[in-house]
Amino acid sequence: MSKENNNILDEVTQGEYKYGFVTNIETETAPKGLNEDTIRFISAKKNEPEFMLEFRLKAFRHWLKMKQPEWAHLNIPPIDYQEIIFYAAPKQKKTLDSLDEVDPELLDTFNKLGISLEEQKRLSGVAVDAVIDSVSVKTTFQETLSKHGIIFCSFSDAVQNHPDLVKKYMGSVVPYTDNYFAALNSAVFSDGSFCYIPKGVRCPIELSTYFRINAANSGQFERTLIIAEDDAYVSYMEGCTAPMRDENQLHAAIVEIVAMNNAEVKYSTGKTGIPEIKTV
Repeated sequence: MSKENNNILDEVTQGEYKYGFVTNIETETAPKGLNEDTIRFISAKKNEPEFMLEFRLKAFRHWLKMKQPEWAHLNIPPIDYQEIIFYAAPKQKKTLDSLDEVDPELLDTFNKLGISLEEQKRLSGVAVDAVIDSVSVKTTFQETLSKHGIIFCSFSDAVQNHPDLVKKYMGSVVPYTDNYFAALNSAVFSDGSFCYIPKGVRCPIELSTYFRINAANSGQFERTLIIAEDDAYVSYMEGCTAPMRDENQLHAAIVEIVAMNNAEVKYSTGKTGIPEIKTV
């Protein structure tokens, strides 16, 4: 390995964690703990159709019958799921029509992380879905992508606007019966990204999602669903950071990629976190 590569590795693994700050925003949360009322609370907050609530409840009831896995070579204390907040969202007074209406504190957060949503109004290289805690703050370049028949939005928007696609493909790659944390995510996920590329379409720009855990004592359970029809192409990247806190936080995500005949999906992910974030 070259000296330059060694320097880069040292900077990433041994350098000071740059993203440990907390954003001071007013947040709405669910009560601590996990039961069927929690599931119904999340589903109601998202104004979901009945099929989504049924999916969540089936997953939760299956999760209750499962045993948390024991990891080899790791000493992780037992997770108390009754001490976790499973829904946290920045309070919004109205639907956002433009980046100008996003809370300045949220914009400043993503600027500090090197992801300037303001720049997205002027640059045309990457479309970004920015998710903080349990909700998507803003997805950029949706109109540009829609001209090609491409759907790129938050998972919540997809449930509202494209329920047939969600119902058809959600759980087709990672069913809630797959494992303990797949069942947990399927029960409590509150947002994430959704991407659909029609047959024969090459996505003209890079797609990217950024997840930020901000609220204390909370977990993040995002869900990503990427669908590429026959002969389609898309390049997608997602990342995650969190503040430095004294307590542990749980991050349990699901990514489902459906690539049809001759479709190509380039997917990459990166997490700049700290040991107190348990990602599964």
